[in-house]
Amino acid sequence: MSDVPSETARTNRLADATSPYLLQHAHDPVEWYPWGPEAFAKAAAENKPIFLSIGYSACHWCHVMAHECFRDDEIAAILNRHFVSIKVDREERPDVDEIYMTATLLCTQGHGGWPMSVFLLPDGRPFFAGTYFPARSRHGQPGFQDILLEIVRRWHDDRADFEQGATELTQAIRRLSTLVPGADIPGPDLIERAIRQYQRAFDRRHGGILSGGTNKFPPAMSLQLMLRRCRNGRGPGPPATASDRLPEDDILHLVELTLERMARGGIYDQLGGGICRYSTDPQWLVPHFEKMLYDQALVSDAFLDAFQLTRRPLYRRIAGEILDFVLREMTAPEGAFYTAFDADSEGVEGKYYLWTLDEIRQVLGERDAACFAAAYGVSPNGNWHNPHAHAPTGPTNILHMPHSLASVACTLGMTEGELEASLERSRRRLLEARARRTPPGLDDKILTAWNGLMITSLARGSRILDEPRYLRAATRAADFLLTTLVRNGRLLRTCRAGRAHTPGFLDDYAFLIEGLIHLYETSFEPRWLDHAVRLLRDTIEHFLDPQGGFFFTADDCRTALFRPRETADGALPSGNSVMAMNLLRLAALLDRPEWRACAESVFRAFAGRLAESPLGFDRLLAALDFFHTEPTQVVIVGPSQSPQTQALVRALWQVYMPAKVVAGLDPTDGPAKALARNVPLLRDRAMVGGRPTAYVCRGFTCGTPATDEDLLLKQLVSPRG
Repeated sequence: MSDVPSETARTNRLADATSPYLLQHAHDPVEWYPWGPEAFAKAAAENKPIFLSIGYSACHWCHVMAHECFRDDEIAAILNRHFVSIKVDREERPDVDEIYMTATLLCTQGHGGWPMSVFLLPDGRPFFAGTYFPARSRHGQPGFQDILLEIVRRWHDDRADFEQGATELTQAIRRLSTLVPGADIPGPDLIERAIRQYQRAFDRRHGGILSGGTNKFPPAMSLQLMLRRCRNGRGPGPPATASDRLPEDDILHLVELTLERMARGGIYDQLGGGICRYSTDPQWLVPHFEKMLYDQALVSDAFLDAFQLTRRPLYRRIAGEILDFVLREMTAPEGAFYTAFDADSEGVEGKYYLWTLDEIRQVLGERDAACFAAAYGVSPNGNWHNPHAHAPTGPTNILHMPHSLASVACTLGMTEGELEASLERSRRRLLEARARRTPPGLDDKILTAWNGLMITSLARGSRILDEPRYLRAATRAADFLLTTLVRNGRLLRTCRAGRAHTPGFLDDYAFLIEGLIHLYETSFEPRWLDHAVRLLRDTIEHFLDPQGGFFFTADDCRTALFRPRETADGALPSGNSVMAMNLLRLAALLDRPEWRACAESVFRAFAGRLAESPLGFDRLLAALDFFHTEPTQVVIVGPSQSPQTQALVRALWQVYMPAKVVAGLDPTDGPAKALARNVPLLRDRAMVGGRPTAYVCRGFTCGTPATDEDLLLKQLVSPRG
């Protein structure tokens, strides 16, 4: 953790928190309160405004503002005398973050981010908001101290203005959170419209989409939506018709361009695997170095889809390296996954990942260093200088791959095989040397929602990459969540150091249900389907809006101002989007038309927003695509350990088919046979001729039972089965 005062210093009310972000501020001179009734009661009793600061442990600018403002005694004295100060970890309380981020976006004409700095009336209504502020005014940017003093003055002299502003701002937030359900479910033409807009918006030189000037975030969900359009999910092979060929080829080109440039760029950790949160330049070279668990899950999942469709080795390698990074560096001893790595180490952003040419020579020697430098864009002058470092850092290099290995090998007078052997040896030695550096801070709390995303990618990766250890890791994580993060039958949001707390939000339920469905489809263990169904029923009972869609908080959860609702997919998918897909998949697996009807209510609830602008609803559009595509149902019957059964399973996962559901039955397994009575797809399914057998069905009408991989593959890629 960056810039934390000595443990012997005074502490405030954050000292008992489990959040690493809150604990970073437990020794600030600011008298912080955690979010809760105590702080609001104090503000009301003393007639003081509330200063609400929201951030997260891996946030670089949160550290900067903490160092400049919250550990400044003069600023702390103003806050302590005139305000009640609340600190919130946005990852633990996304409900609070959702409401006040909307307020911040309204106040700043769309410039949101963290740290989020919001000023509230004692009843919680916001009247002013911003993001990062320097301690004192500079270069035309208002300083935090001046803002505080101006608010104090106006609190006493112009309080009515704050009251009116808070009323208007709160009404605007409510309006933005309100949905007007449509009468009809959007048609597939809306998906085509979104993809055409992406074709126009994507950078055709470097891939991806610019955001906020020069920033680029990994567009994992957009890429997956675009891949669904390629060959209509019918597996490898030519497009269905000549008229489809050009649009599909262009879509696939943009997807592959983006994946390749990210894989070769500095946004990807070329030594240790893992993807950074975003790039600060269009070329994907200079990352914001923090690594979030959700990015590892979403980006690896996109690479898995691309590998399934194209069979390109690069996509297999990157997906596997990201999953291996998570297993190696982000996995708790109990099996669940940590939240994030900081961008900073020793107070310098990216220091852990940067190299000088001399450092590389010292580790590798001249010959291997020359090969490595040529392949990874390392030069004596470096390719990046940190303008925010406290001290000069010299000519450092962000590792990236500006040229193909073939061209580098040709330049060096080597064969490609010789170069690959040298680079493999060098990466291993440099990774060992890097491990001796001071690592970035680790946010070691466990979030149910983000773990659910990771379980999905690991479960799918276990089959698509044929790596059983990924399934074992996903299983351990799911077991941990379903034991440690469940209380009185209900999910909890977060856990750290054995302390689990905070009632689960919609994304906790939705993302974990998704992970459990994929665990069932990849392992055929009945218990995962049982857990998914139980959690689905809980979600419908406690989160469903009778007008359509789902609230973000449960009906018995105390939250800020009103029950928020996620209205779009952002850096993470919306809980509504994932729940729509969960409902459709479980409806198809278990023949439950009422769950399909519930998914329809989600589509109707968001129909107006989708019609206004389909971009930003990638996961919801993916669910809509599933809705409009008759799903293929695949059943595999056979002893789970049989080589013939495993051969059928491997064949199934070779084919890119996003609109499918999978069920399996081991006729030698008692619990599995009991499950078959509750799963229509499994009823009356038996091995043919005593051999493991696959059934490919559409609309509960099945083709010829397949007892060999070739027939199964033929049925999977055929639109008629």
